[in-house]
Amino acid sequence: MNSVMDRNYFREKKRIVVKIGTSNLTHMETGHVDLLKLEKYVRVFTDIRNRGKELIIVSSGAVGAGRKALGIKERPQDLAVTQAASAVGQAQLMMIYQRLFAEYNQTIAQILVTKNVITHEISRTNTQRTLEQLFSMGVIPIMNENDAVSTDEIQSDAFGDNDTLSAHIAELIGADLLIILSDIDGLYTDDPRNTENAVFVSSVQKIDEGIENMAKGVLSDCGTGGMVTKITAARIATAAGIDMVIASGERVYNIPDILEGIQIGTLFKA
Repeated sequence: MNSVMDRNYFREKKRIVVKIGTSNLTHMETGHVDLLKLEKYVRVFTDIRNRGKELIIVSSGAVGAGRKALGIKERPQDLAVTQAASAVGQAQLMMIYQRLFAEYNQTIAQILVTKNVITHEISRTNTQRTLEQLFSMGVIPIMNENDAVSTDEIQSDAFGDNDTLSAHIAELIGADLLIILSDIDGLYTDDPRNTENAVFVSSVQKIDEGIENMAKGVLSDCGTGGMVTKITAARIATAAGIDMVIASGERVYNIPDILEGIQIGTLFKA
């Protein structure tokens, strides 16, 4: 654990899944969408696609967008209100994505999934075919759990949140790399915001009890997830032969830097 590993081979990664957390897309003070940051993300994603790579975005932020549209100031506690905010917000969020990507002549697609996509063989196959066809057409799929009809993410019963969903999607389409963006640089031995002696972990070759205990001590994200769900995602991805990196989404250009093999975030080795 924590040995510096050469990541130059990341330059050869072709099929990439990037998960953007709620904290990366919204203003901390209000919970509403951060349009300036989202525009930068779109520019980076389009450039990755222009380099000939295949990309899937697993995007949170629907509830935050819905809150703004509905005039809800605080994060809803009632499940039905949360689902309603998600339904409204998903349309709002995709409209924003559509407008921003159109500025760079990049076509996108929306795919909302439930746990049946992962567990049901026919649904898995159909989803794989759709994604492969979109890749062949140069389209960037934007995926999220269908919170309007499924409570799995909201109640953390199945996927846990979009961290786990992104790992399942990466496994589903045989991705080369999964990047999970968070509000923290990566995995630490303890929460660096509360513990001065917390040590950054640059790489993990095996997820054991010690790694899991570290995750329990680190709070992350203003969404439904945290470091524990990211470790769960790492288990899924690495078991499927996929490298995974947890990195801060505060600096948007961490994404292309990671693809250049720069030592950013925590690498969980396949």
